[in-house]
Parts: sequence; structure tokens; C-alpha cells
Amino acid sequence: MLINLVSIHPYPSPQSVPLANAFLKAYALKSPVSINLIDFFLNQDVSSCVDRLTNPAPAAIGFSIYVWNRDLSCKIAAELRRRHPDVKIFCGGPEVTADPESVRELNIFDFVIIGEGEVPFLSLCQNMSAGADYSQIPGLLTAGTATTQPPPPIRNLDEIPSPYLAGVIDTNITPGILWQLSRGCSFTCDFCFDSRGIHGVRHFSLERVKMELRHFAATGVSQVFVLDSTFNLNPDRAKKILRMIKKYAPHIHFHFEVRNEFIDREMAKLFAQIACSLQIGLQSADQEVLKLVGRSFNKADFSAKVGMLNESGAVFGFDLIYGLPGDTIEGFRRTLDYALSLYPNHLDVFPLAVLPGTRLASRGSALKLHWDRKPPYLLESTDSFSSADMAEAAKLASACDIFYTRGKIVAWFNAIVAVLGLKPSALLQTFSNWLTNQRGTDIKESDLSDDDIGEIQNLFLRDLFSSKKLTRFMPLVLDIANYHHQYAAALLAPEAPAITELPTAANALLTGLRLAPSTRIIHFTYDIEEILECGEPRISWMHENLAKTGSQAVIYLKDGFVCTESLATPYIQLLEKIRDRGNKNDLPEIGLSHDEMQEFLVFALQEGILVNG
Repeated sequence: MLINLVSIHPYPSPQSVPLANAFLKAYALKSPVSINLIDFFLNQDVSSCVDRLTNPAPAAIGFSIYVWNRDLSCKIAAELRRRHPDVKIFCGGPEVTADPESVRELNIFDFVIIGEGEVPFLSLCQNMSAGADYSQIPGLLTAGTATTQPPPPIRNLDEIPSPYLAGVIDTNITPGILWQLSRGCSFTCDFCFDSRGIHGVRHFSLERVKMELRHFAATGVSQVFVLDSTFNLNPDRAKKILRMIKKYAPHIHFHFEVRNEFIDREMAKLFAQIACSLQIGLQSADQEVLKLVGRSFNKADFSAKVGMLNESGAVFGFDLIYGLPGDTIEGFRRTLDYALSLYPNHLDVFPLAVLPGTRLASRGSALKLHWDRKPPYLLESTDSFSSADMAEAAKLASACDIFYTRGKIVAWFNAIVAVLGLKPSALLQTFSNWLTNQRGTDIKESDLSDDDIGEIQNLFLRDLFSSKKLTRFMPLVLDIANYHHQYAAALLAPEAPAITELPTAANALLTGLRLAPSTRIIHFTYDIEEILECGEPRISWMHENLAKTGSQAVIYLKDGFVCTESLATPYIQLLEKIRDRGNKNDLPEIGLSHDEMQEFLVFALQEGILVNG
């Protein structure tokens, strides 16, 4: 007997991992049923998906349904029902648990599974293989079953075999993975579904965590997205895991969701000692707005804890939500101003979604919320946040995505704000208006490459500093912006492979030489070393105290770190001629002796500025 479990991801990415279905399969490995995990993406054709799901013919097909894939899941299921009426079709997942009746009334699925699925799914496999009735399995709702509470959760999570250690998910072929260290949530945010029905957190054991970490490191995993609602809820446990990561998986990049109130200096330092980024749910900087959705906020404490992260050098960003009950467009701008003043590396800004099954959905009418009742359930307006305000906030969010987050300008954004005498939200508004005039209203962050964004930043800054009052700052501002753009580009590029043997003659060295993928050659109006020695940019002071001496530098990646090497003009010219010469192997005429050229080329190869072949 064959059961296919379907995961539909938004798009191919390191996060496109069928973890929920993998847990089901791992728990049911001892059942007499063959279980296939099948992945689809949102842009795939329904008919093609049905063909793949039914060849070979399964006894049952299950869908893991989330907000983003509900529509496509139901379309595929409906086509399956039409073409293969004998196949049992079922579904589960957060969307189904939140609102099982809206799914059952579609008359597409034979049954739905609510709550944690491992125990009901194992019982289903056993009963179906034995030809027994499965309609009375706790957590499994058929057409005639009254809606009930989900079955009790598994208290000891280690009873669920690790899908990684059991080989259900092959980490040798998966560049990124989703990693669950716990289940549940101790908080009661009204807009979130995580804690519905089950309060408290259950953990996988630290021994299992260690074994999975060592497995990830041994199989070449490069990114890990930790799914815990609050990774650092238990600070002592979180610190132990961070020390394990440093010991067993130092070269893997981790993504964590954390709460600021549980951060201390020791934890901040531990985060800074590994490759990771943190996401902190600020949502709003208005204490009264947050009270309306079951959250508390202490501004002084939040600022202090984020200050610890900044001091340690940890990479972090914030989640913000616009359209929360009681908020206004002016209040959202104040939240943006506060968030950006804290130097986050990125901001993720979302409209409020009123999710089924949440307290916010049950209180929505009383709070005078108007929202789309179809996925993704986005807010349309409130009595204090009009539809026009929502559109304005969306423009600010887009400007923040393009100019700040994708533009990677945390190092100099507040310096520009200060010299212009603007608030952060006002600068984003200015950029939004400028971008609309330049590119129209249809431009999307996802359509832009990093080089596109660098060019857009450069053009915007030139316009912004073109007035008589500001033009004196333009060369310095462009130097700073260009350096940080190229630094980020180098950081994201693949590192040059280590060389094992060096040619001895300059002519031989030149044969096949090219710039390494991370190498960037940049010309500056100011001395780049003096700019970097200033630390945090202070535009007015730097303009008054630094001379326009000009400089040029090469930026490149070595041993995981971005290096900046300020070079004399002949060496920059040599690198530029290597970059531009095509297949020519002749020695360029640039005023360097044979020995000087050979010495530099050897250095450039050793550093990873150049590569052979």
C-alpha cells in the first residue's frame, strides 16, 4: 500500500523542505505502508501535479496545508477527486487545524487531520493496511464526525524519530534545512495561531540536538532555519545549544526567532560567535497598540537588549506589522523610525493577517477590523487605519525592502538621515516617491538584482544630494554607499578555491588568470582607509576633516571574511587589464617591472583576488 504526502512550497529555496510530512513518515516508518514525500511549488500546473501523484497509483494522498498553499492544494485535490474517485484524499496542517469546517465543507477531502499529525497518521496507516475502519481515530475527522479538540500532543518529542538521522530527508542533497527544536508557545499573541489550544513548550532532548547538529555538519548543510517560535525562551538551554553549534557546526549559518526580553550579554556574545541571524518580533513600538493584541512592550528594556546585540556584533532584524488594532499610519511611521534607529540589519514589514482560529479573528468585528476572508486573510482597513493608509504603509514597506534591507545599508542609513535632518520614515517616503517617478508603480523588490539595487541607490543619492546645500557631501556619501554595496556583494559571492601550486614566470601566471568571483575593484574620491578608520560614519565631520586625496582598492573574500586592500594605481591597472583583456595573455604595459608584477600576481593568487582558469 502506498500513501503520498504532498508539500507545496511558495518557491524553490533553502527553506523548501517538507519537514512536517517528514515527521509523519519518520513516525510511521514501522507501519506496513510505503510513504512517498512529494514536493510541488505554487506555479505548477494542476494537471501535471495530478499525473505525478497517481503514477504509480496510491491508496491515499495527503496534503500539508498552510495559508500560502491552500488554494492550490484544494485545486489539485478537486482534480484528483474528479479523475481518481477511488483514491482517499485527506489533509492536515495549521490551516486545517485552525478552521477544519471550511475545509470539510468543500466536499473534496475524505477526511481531515487536526492537531499534531504523527499519532493519527500512524493509526491511519495501520488501519488502512489492515482494511480496518479509521473513522474513529482521535484527531481524524470524516464527513460525519463532529468537530472535536485535537488529540493530546506527544509529551516526549524524542518518541518521534529524527527525519534527518532516519534518512527521511537526505541532507547530502539539501543546501538548507528546517530544524525544529521544540513545539508549542508560551505566549498568547492574539494574531498568532502557535499557542491555540496548547499552552507551553515541549523540547527535543539536547542529546538529539547534538546528534542532528553533527549530522548536519558531516553532510554539508549550509543553512539551518530554526522553527521554534522563541528559540531563547529558556535562556540556559539556548546558550547550551549555541555552544554546541560553535563546537559541532561552526561553518553552518543559522536563522533564529528570538524574544528580546530573554537576551543578556552572554547570549548576545554567543550569537555573535557563530554564523547566524536573529529575527525579533517587535511588531509595533506603541505599547497601547500591542496591549490590544495580547503583547507587552517595555521600550527602554527593548532598546537596552538590542544595544547588547549591537555591541556584540550579532546580526539581527525586526518584524513589523502595519494595520494592528488601534494603530494609525502616523503610529506606524513612528514604529519605523524607532526600529531603524536601532541599526537592524534588516526589517520584514507585513500587513496584518487575521488568521482563522486566532483570538484576533474571534474579536475582529468588535475591533472593527475589515479583512479578506480568503487566504492570506489580509487586513483591508480598521476604524483608525483606512484602506488608503494601508496602501501608504505598503509603499513604505516596499521602500524599506528595496532601499534598506536589500540595499544592506545598516552601516550608513542613520548617518544619511542625520545629515539630511530627516526622520527615517521620511527618507523612505522620499525614496518611494522618487522610485515611483523613475520606475513606475509596478516595480517589485523581487524583480531587482543586487546590482540593480546598487544602481538605484546611487542614482537616488545623487538626486538627493544635488541641491546647493547638500552637494558638498555627495562624493563622500557615494564613496561610503559604494564601498558597503561592494562589500555586501563580495560577502555573498563564492570564495575562490585555495591554490595548490603557483607558476613561477609572470607570463605563465597571466595565462588563464581572471578575477575571483568575489573580487571587486573600486575607485574612491576619498582615501578609503581613512573613511573606514572613522568607524560609524559622521558625514558632516568627515567632510570637514578628510581630504579628497582619491584612492582605489580591491575587495575580496578570504577564509569567510571580506578583505579590503588599498592598492597603488599600477596594481589596480594590472587587475583591471586582467579583468578586461579577454583571452589575451600578453603582459600589459603599466609601469611595473617583471619582478614587481610577478610578486603581486603571486600575492593576488594566494589571497584569492585572482584565480587560474
